[in-house]
Amino acid sequence: MASSSISYRDDIGRASPLLTGRLLAFVYLGVFGLFLLILVVVALWGRASDGDPVARLVMPSRPHLMRARHAAAEQPEPAAIKNVPPATVSPENPPGVLPPPVRPVVPPPAAAGTNPADPALIEQTPQGPLPRIGNDGRTPMMAYAPFVPSTRAPRIAVVISGLGISAKGTALAIEELPPMVTLAFAPYENDVQRWVAQARARGHEVLLEVPMEPFDFPDSDPGPHTLRAAVGEETNTQRLVWSLTRFTGYAGITNLLGGRLLADEDSLAPIMTYVSRRGLMFFDSGPQNRSVAPEVARRINAPYVQSEITLDTIQTGMEIDARLSELEKLARTNGSAAATGFLVPVTVDRVANWAKGLEGRGVVLVPASAIVAQGK
Repeated sequence: MASSSISYRDDIGRASPLLTGRLLAFVYLGVFGLFLLILVVVALWGRASDGDPVARLVMPSRPHLMRARHAAAEQPEPAAIKNVPPATVSPENPPGVLPPPVRPVVPPPAAAGTNPADPALIEQTPQGPLPRIGNDGRTPMMAYAPFVPSTRAPRIAVVISGLGISAKGTALAIEELPPMVTLAFAPYENDVQRWVAQARARGHEVLLEVPMEPFDFPDSDPGPHTLRAAVGEETNTQRLVWSLTRFTGYAGITNLLGGRLLADEDSLAPIMTYVSRRGLMFFDSGPQNRSVAPEVARRINAPYVQSEITLDTIQTGMEIDARLSELEKLARTNGSAAATGFLVPVTVDRVANWAKGLEGRGVVLVPASAIVAQGK
């Protein structure tokens, strides 16, 4: 019995490795088959990630991207170097699309459909519309000058410059100042033609401010296309044409800064000749004691007005009132007088109040072109 029992246990011990291997093989085959079954089910009826949180990046539609690219590509080159207002982002740019780069705005040449001007007095050029003398001899200065009743009373012309840069200030000046006040517009803003049309509709005479080199250039910089004493006539003419084509409907030009250029006869004479041949007046707002413009104008017989007083060198109501009183005395002495001021609220306010009782004091407010007509 003992030997038989030992023989049985030995058989079991020899058989156990074989049974264990077979069991493991069946287990591996079962697990592999189950894995294959899961893969087939997922491929046919769902994703293993269904039901889990998923983060998605949603790209905007292609038309929005194209609009953003076109807007960036079509931005004009910079105009004024200093004091350029920031651009705003268009509301049609969808979330996720960066706005086009912010750049200073340079207005294109005046569009034909927005010209508040006589077509007979416009020469269409590749650079834009240029003023010209009409075939009947009419000049822009004559055509765009407001009507002034005949009078023997002393006449005063006041030119307010700097319009077209600040929308709020420009609107205030157009609405608050008497129609006989002449308004001078800078050429650097995109909607200047609209403002000029509004000013002329209110009865204001309009001048174009042309950037000219000051004595402290480039510390004081009137912007690109500045007429300079150090460059040749051809370059200055090209820069002048750029300014002349920004808008239409003006009776003449005036200097934006320009002390140094106005003191250089060789540089100034070709400019005044070009302006005169276009039928425009030249209003000199520069320092009287250094400007050679009066001599050049007499020599070439150009329409010209010299500003004798700057109203707001000191921008207080009391000082501006004192300059206006001085202007009246000068007009009574000489028969006429001209002054210039800048677009600041205190200047607009004091000039508007001063003009209310002017005729009762025996003096008449007229546009700048009326001083030219008097031969001053």
